Amino acid sequence: MNQSNTIDPFEIWKKVYDQTESYWNKVLDENLATEDFSKGLGKILDMNLQYKKLVNDSTNAYLEQMNMPSKDDLAKLASLIVNVETKVEQIEEDVEGAIIVQADLDKQAREMMILQDEVKKIHRKMDQILALMQKQV
Repeated sequence: MNQSNTIDPFEIWKKVYDQTESYWNKVLDENLATEDFSKGLGKILDMNLQYKKLVNDSTNAYLEQMNMPSKDDLAKLASLIVNVETKVEQIEEDVEGAIIVQADLDKQAREMMILQDEVKKIHRKMDQILALMQKQV
């Protein structure tokens, strides 16, 4: 058989595809660019938003009726828990700081007592020295 007489089905399919694709691309571009398409798409988006609002409201009403928390309730609760954790951490830091300050004060008080004892010892020794000096005079 001669090469020129053979039919390549893939080549035919490719030509049909290219012609169809270019035609439909042109048709869709023309239709998508119209104001009517934009208005229709806007109406579909509005209906979708209304449907979503209806589902959310229905779900919230059902959950409230069943005395169950909604997604918003859980989010608020999570926020409150985070706030409480933050406050607890701040209190822990304040308490740790107060403990350190108290430990420093206790250490200073012990040092003051030791210093007072040392001063008393020096005072007694000075009294003894004065007493000895008065005996010698």
